[in-house]
Amino acid sequence: MSVSYSNVVEKCVIHSSRAERALLIDEVCCQKDGPHSALYTMMKDQYANYVVQRMIDMAEPAQRKIIMHKIRPHIATLRKYTYGKHILAKLEKYYMKSGSDLGPIGGPTNGLM
Repeated sequence: MSVSYSNVVEKCVIHSSRAERALLIDEVCCQKDGPHSALYTMMKDQYANYVVQRMIDMAEPAQRKIIMHKIRPHIATLRKYTYGKHILAKLEKYYMKSGSDLGPIGGPTNGLM
């Protein structure tokens, strides 16, 4: 993803309504899983990782939990990528600061997945 595209998507995440933001995050997170998913590709990208970080900041708590559960299987791999480390640091800071529980390994079961 180029810097201009990621800037546009990041601005969409910031300035959209709650409902629009939820749809954007859902589109990125709830496609296929694995190493070819949009979320995984974005986490490793030098520009798109900022979009993922912004999604973590702006997501509603239930969606933030989904993002974390989508990221969790890739933690070991993301530690190898400079840009992946930014995502992991963001999540660690957020959860340490808020004291939130990440819930069960399988992810939330509130119908959002």
